[in-house]
Amino acid sequence: MDIRQAIDLIEAKSSKKLELKSLPYSRSALSPVLSNKNLDNHYGKLARGYVDRYNSGEGDSTFNEAGAYLHNLYFEQFQAPKTNNQPHGPVEDLIKRHYDTFSNFKSEVLKVAMGVQGSGWVYLSRSGDLKTIKNHAKRSDIKLLIDWWEHAWYMDYGTDKKKYLDNIWRIINWNVINSR
Repeated sequence: MDIRQAIDLIEAKSSKKLELKSLPYSRSALSPVLSNKNLDNHYGKLARGYVDRYNSGEGDSTFNEAGAYLHNLYFEQFQAPKTNNQPHGPVEDLIKRHYDTFSNFKSEVLKVAMGVQGSGWVYLSRSGDLKTIKNHAKRSDIKLLIDWWEHAWYMDYGTDKKKYLDNIWRIINWNVINSR
């Protein structure tokens, strides 16, 4: 790469601005699974912070960009809680092919999530594998994403992160998951 290409690359990166996607629901819509207070903090401050820091050039740009990317995926996949919220369509087929039942899938997600040391993310890949992301990193194969950082559950569930995971299934919008 010559000096002109390097300058062009730097200028292109510095001109790219990130956006925090608008929530497709009201901040109170996910209650009681995720409280309005939780969304004000998690979406309104933490996720917004990744975007703002990236756009202003503060901190680690790769970390902030990945944090914004992951939170945009995370928040867009929710809907108002449903009592018996079951996967359907292609994601149901993917889950059945790899885990036999939704119940088995949830048990495997719990096992993987509880094995995460520290902070990170747990996700169902497009291939049907359960994967983790340490801290923040962009991945192109995310189908379903669960924030496994303490700030995602602590405000509503204290130290009971299993209860957070048990309840998160009530707000997954399977139509969004299928569109990925």
